[in-house]
Amino acid sequence: MIAVRLDDLSLAFDFVSYAAPMEHNAYVSLDTGKIWWTSDSSDAFDEEVPDDLETSDRYLAIPHKNELDLGRRLALRFVTQELPAHYEQVEAFFRRQGAYARFKDLLEHEGVLERWYSFEADAVESALTQWCAENGLELVQT
Repeated sequence: MIAVRLDDLSLAFDFVSYAAPMEHNAYVSLDTGKIWWTSDSSDAFDEEVPDDLETSDRYLAIPHKNELDLGRRLALRFVTQELPAHYEQVEAFFRRQGAYARFKDLLEHEGVLERWYSFEADAVESALTQWCAENGLELVQT
């Protein structure tokens, strides 16, 4: 089983999830646990990536947050628990551009923004732990 550092995986996951799906990518080497980063919008990475990075079965693509239900659905689960009276309002936010800004403004106004950040961090760590287990990777704390 190949070990992957939680900090490294979390950074790569954030990088992948920061952009639209498939715009930023990161891959874990199934031989070494090393994480490789690529981007369609930037050539700013100093390290040259392996030629077979996107085609070999020896590299595993790190998922986008949407693939792990850590986007809209996570926000709605939080609202169900913490602000059920605002569920329909938040659901409407996610039908338009700029949903997360409006969502976070509401959370700040309601005094639960820090609880959201904790809820989100716990959900991300849990999802990444499960993803690693499903893909034969050992997630190590650093």
